[in-house]
Amino acid sequence: MTRPAGHTDWCGRDHRCGLGEHRSPEIVVEIPGHARAVLVRVRTAAGREHAEVRVRVALAAGEVAARRQLVGLLGDLRQAVTRAAIAARPRPGRAA
Repeated sequence: MTRPAGHTDWCGRDHRCGLGEHRSPEIVVEIPGHARAVLVRVRTAAGREHAEVRVRVALAAGEVAARRQLVGLLGDLRQAVTRAAIAARPRPGRAA
């Protein structure tokens, strides 16, 4: 839903908005000392909406274990991004 000034219901309506872009307040999921994820919803000046996600995960001290964590994290991220992309794709016979 869009409000009169072009802001959406979810827009932060503050310094986050600029150059025609609208950004929501950050949604933070944190496991203290282990991991943190930040999600922001963005609407570009062209009207396209995106999810911007930042993830920080504590890695193991050993190189082999850290690399194993990174491989698992990349696999999980690929699966999440693919699932989101498929859900956003219009289905045949349905309006976009």
